[in-house]
Amino acid sequence: MPLIDYLAIEQELVKNVKEPTLFTWVVPPTVIYGRHQSAEAEVNETYCRENGIAVVQRKSGGGCVYADEGNLMISYVTPDTHSQEVFEQFMTMLASALRALGYDAVTTAHNDVLVHERKVAGTACYTTPTGTVVHACMLYVVNLQHLQEAITPSADKLAKHGVASVRQRVMNLKEVKDLGAMPEFRQLIENKMQINNNR
Repeated sequence: MPLIDYLAIEQELVKNVKEPTLFTWVVPPTVIYGRHQSAEAEVNETYCRENGIAVVQRKSGGGCVYADEGNLMISYVTPDTHSQEVFEQFMTMLASALRALGYDAVTTAHNDVLVHERKVAGTACYTTPTGTVVHACMLYVVNLQHLQEAITPSADKLAKHGVASVRQRVMNLKEVKDLGAMPEFRQLIENKMQINNNR
C-alpha cells in the first residue's frame, strides 16, 4: 500500500482514538519530507523519477527520510494531547525495544535513535485537538544507495551532525545484528512494543 494511504489512516484514527494504538507498516520506495520542508530543497526529484521513488509530504515536522521495503515504519496514535510527553514516551519505547533485541540504542535531542553513534531511526509527531500521532522510520535493511541519492540535505545540516554525507550518518540495523528477513524483524519489534498491527 502507498505511504500516503498509511498517513491517511493515522489522520483518521487520531480523530476518534480512545486508547493508545501502535501499528507498523512497510512501503515501496518513498521519500517523505516534513511539513515545513520544500521538496525542491530536500529531494533529488530527478533521481526519484528515474528510479520509481515516490515523493510524499507528511503532516508532521522533522526532516526528510527515505523508506522502502527494508525500512520499518511505526505509528503511535493516542488521545493524549500532551505532545512532548507522548513523544518522550514513544522514544523510550522504541529505544527499549531495540535494546531488548540486542542493539545498543540511545535517543538524541534531535529525535533520532542511534546505534554505535549512527542513526537507525528518525521520528516526528503532530498533535490535533483529539490526540497525538508519532511515527518512526527505522532502517533495518534499506537500500542505502537510494537513500544517499534521493535526499539532498544542505551542507550546513550535515556539518551540524559532523558528517560529509547522509550515508556516513546512517546505518542499517542488520549490519549490527542480523535478525532475519524484514518479516521476522517486524514481528520481533511488534512483540517488544506490544503492537496491535492493522495490516
